[in-house]
Amino acid sequence: MPFGVSSLGRSAAAGLAASLALWATSVSAAPYLVADADSGQVLMQSDATEVWYPASLTKLMTVYVALDAVRSGKLTMDTPLVVSARAARAPPSKMGFRPGTEVTLDNALKMLMVKSPNDLAITVAEGVSGSVESFADEMNAAGQRLGLHESHFVNPNGLHNPDHVSSARDMAMIARALLREFPEHADLFGIGELQLGNQIITNHNGLIGRYPGADGMKTGFTCPAGFNVVASANHYGRHLLVVVLGSPTAKIRNQEAADLFDRGFAMGGGSGSLDALPDAGSRIATNSNICLHRSAAALAAAEEEGASQPEQSMVAGGRGGAIVSVVSILTGGGEPTHTQLSDERPHFDPVPVFIGPVAGWNGPVLAARSTKSDTAALPADAKAYVGDKETASDNDESANGQKTDAPTVLKHAVRTPPLAHGAKPVRNAALEGKSLKKPAGAKAAIAASGKDAKVDKVNALKKDVKSTTSN
Repeated sequence: MPFGVSSLGRSAAAGLAASLALWATSVSAAPYLVADADSGQVLMQSDATEVWYPASLTKLMTVYVALDAVRSGKLTMDTPLVVSARAARAPPSKMGFRPGTEVTLDNALKMLMVKSPNDLAITVAEGVSGSVESFADEMNAAGQRLGLHESHFVNPNGLHNPDHVSSARDMAMIARALLREFPEHADLFGIGELQLGNQIITNHNGLIGRYPGADGMKTGFTCPAGFNVVASANHYGRHLLVVVLGSPTAKIRNQEAADLFDRGFAMGGGSGSLDALPDAGSRIATNSNICLHRSAAALAAAEEEGASQPEQSMVAGGRGGAIVSVVSILTGGGEPTHTQLSDERPHFDPVPVFIGPVAGWNGPVLAARSTKSDTAALPADAKAYVGDKETASDNDESANGQKTDAPTVLKHAVRTPPLAHGAKPVRNAALEGKSLKKPAGAKAAIAASGKDAKVDKVNALKKDVKSTTSN
């Protein structure tokens, strides 16, 4: 049942709401927002237009641009994308796939929303647009079409960059656009667990399976950003979005979001649209500095674990916690008004994902434009795959200085085993604990010189590839 304060007069209730909003602002200066996903009406907010570092919330925009490319016919959900050397060098969180590994867009987006791997965000960007930089241009163009106000994107993963910023308002607008424009893909955001081979990968979002009606979206964390979340929930016949930015821990972030959902579902109509919120004025993001006196590695591990570490009670602090505890008192202790998230890990039926093309795929494979340095870093199988081309420099300029945005399109016919059409997917050696060192026979071939030695080198490398991967 929706909560109410019917024992109070309308004027008293209005005064109470104003007091609670003022109290919420004083409890925490970091931004938050609650909005109706259907109408776009803002139910409550604090500093929702303040410029902030989005961290991995960025990947919601990455998914938006990728799905928009599918809608326009640029690729399909089954199109394989190639992990580049640049992607493989991305810092964690990451899948750790070798350069040359293929991942379909569908599987890449599922992994992106559950594990939040930075390497696959780059893989998606390079597959869709040819380079990270070109993809960032498309992100910003999409942001203009969506009417974003504070956002500027420079990468597809949200790794810290002073110029890579957004706001609670803008993240809610991206989330709403995803749900409204691509309802057929809404299940991407609510996957509790993935299964990749024998590996089970749990979603970082601690609301899924713990808050009634929570159906997903995305979390994010960097030291400058703090712990962020965009969350969606369907409850009491209503669909709400909550954005929380800059929380000090993952568990506090999750509980704040739950408390804000509780309050939002207890409210009636909103107080204006997302577009109508006044701009904050400053274009410089706040640095949360949450790692100042704490281990960044430990905080990142808490994010990976879905915020399972014990934390202090939210009743005495936090934006939503203070509000909901007061509302609980004023409703006379009828039905509970505070949803305390459990520390128990929910049970999910894992969604299977895989690497490699789908069976029978005969279409193109999309890859980044390769550079001399990146191609040199690839293993032998990937070099054969891309043809050892030297096309563009690291700043995505062609030899004549003209920027080219099209990704390299590769056909199965140009690949050598095990990447040839019909072969089983290359497994991730890092996940299986296998060495990536070349056997002695391949090293000897590489050390040789002359035309005959080059032929021997190719044959040896082919043999090497077969011996260091398995079906």
